[in-house]
Amino acid sequence: MTRPLTASNSALADAGDLLRALAAPVRIAIVLQLREADRCVHELVDALDVAQPLISQHLRVLKTAGVVQGERRGREVVYRLVDDHLAHIVVDAVAHVQEGK
Repeated sequence: MTRPLTASNSALADAGDLLRALAAPVRIAIVLQLREADRCVHELVDALDVAQPLISQHLRVLKTAGVVQGERRGREVVYRLVDDHLAHIVVDAVAHVQEGK
């Protein structure tokens, strides 16, 4: 039996913000892509077949939420996941949904 997790109201609010940041299908797809490898915007555009401005907007949301971080390499910014915990949340959610179908 697992012990119940207790958290402060602040931690619960922050967790809610994080889950909202992950809630859009394109952002889920970005996390899945970054789980495989670090990527720049044009690689995400090609992989997801989504317009560049939309990818950039979603990356901004993920960056603000602390899910991804970018590192400038020359003229490009390469994005990566901040940690694997978030990738596990997304993978588990996708697997859960697929199991039910």
